[in-house]
Amino acid sequence: MLANLIEFVINHYVLSGLFVVLLVALIVTEMRKGGQNLSSRELTALVNSEQGVVLDVRAQKDFSAGHIVDSLHIPYDKVAARIAELEKHKAKTIVVVDAMGQHAGSIARELKKAGYTAAKLSGGIASWRGDNLPLVK
Repeated sequence: MLANLIEFVINHYVLSGLFVVLLVALIVTEMRKGGQNLSSRELTALVNSEQGVVLDVRAQKDFSAGHIVDSLHIPYDKVAARIAELEKHKAKTIVVVDAMGQHAGSIARELKKAGYTAAKLSGGIASWRGDNLPLVK
């Protein structure tokens, strides 16, 4: 298998090089989208030092089933209309949390455009649960 891959790369070096360039461009673009990705540990440190606040953008039923302690809750589809509610937290980093990281980037990007410092929890609540960290109801 590896021999076939090496043979392909040697015979199609232009195609292989183009693939690598596009892959790197995709990774860079995804990492820039919506600000910094934070791990569960980095999120905890930021909130404990009172430099960050968690914004949970999941649906109400998901939020009620369990969320990070002291999270603010604004559903994903209501953030644009309710962004003014975050004004009192403008001095802090707003860490956007969703179910698995699928919406957090776009919300963080909106917040940054509005002048907030924003980041996102990498992997969302799923990664938080995966790290065996507590949720409150």
